Amino acid sequence: MATSASMETKITLLVAVLLAFAASPSRASLSFNFYATSCPAAEFIVSNTVRSASSSDPTIPGKLLRLLFHDCFVEGCDASVLLQGNGTERSDPANTSLGGFSVIDSAKRELEIFCPGAVSCADIVALAARDAVVMPGGPAFPIPTGRRDGRISNAANVRPNIADTSFTMNEMIKLFKSKGLSLDDLVTLSGAHTIGSAHCNAFSDRFRMNSKGKLTLIDKSLDSSYAEDLMKKCPLGSSASKTVDNDPETSFAFDNQYYSNLVAHKGLFQSDSVLLEDGRTRAKVEAFATDQESFFRSWGESFLKLTAVRVKTDDEGEIRRSCSFAN
Repeated sequence: MATSASMETKITLLVAVLLAFAASPSRASLSFNFYATSCPAAEFIVSNTVRSASSSDPTIPGKLLRLLFHDCFVEGCDASVLLQGNGTERSDPANTSLGGFSVIDSAKRELEIFCPGAVSCADIVALAARDAVVMPGGPAFPIPTGRRDGRISNAANVRPNIADTSFTMNEMIKLFKSKGLSLDDLVTLSGAHTIGSAHCNAFSDRFRMNSKGKLTLIDKSLDSSYAEDLMKKCPLGSSASKTVDNDPETSFAFDNQYYSNLVAHKGLFQSDSVLLEDGRTRAKVEAFATDQESFFRSWGESFLKLTAVRVKTDDEGEIRRSCSFAN
């Protein structure tokens, strides 16, 4: 049974999400319970699919959350990242390590059985990412639906629109601003790194090889013991498929540990560490590190804004029969 404190947190989060939706420029295009008539079980089917996949593979939530970011930041939240083919977003090297596609495809297949032609792949991606946060202990909240699937997917659009792990604060602010996301959204949505993993080459520029072939630390902002651990996990000549948990403490829990890690100088990426080092974001990082409820509340608001980035509705897009190919 939920405690009064947890119930109060859920109510506060719900109110915050509703207020954020009311302020969103996409409020006239998307709506809560969009599928109430056309496919009443839509959200249940997506949630059940995510739960089932996550129970057998605890890395799924992190993959689904990353998939949403890579979709929404390029062409908007229109499932363009799912399209297969030469020259598509999915074929770009920056997206070759993405995962979670099978979960989206599984949900789509079931939805096509119960509600053929009703639910877009774009909505499935957004709902699956929302549910992927809930599974490992994150906040639950409603999100509006009604997105349509895009017909354009171009690999050339990926690199200019995806944050690199070596980005400076100014580069990240510029990118997020271009998506209608604020500085607070940047700090909050970076909390996605509380789950998931990264390949060694995503942070290998923080080390260098000396004349004896040994890796040594370049980035002095890293905690020395954490840096030593990373260098052991990613030795010279390690497989390109080798990965490291984003959060070394609670890798499979969606919590505020990411911010505690930053305060302890254990941010995996350079783009993580700068959040603590920069005076514009340090206070927010420190606040989230000590107040998980505040982080969860902000997460609900910022996630809502993320999933509304350049959405396509009505005749701006389509509802694909298969998420991998345009109709």
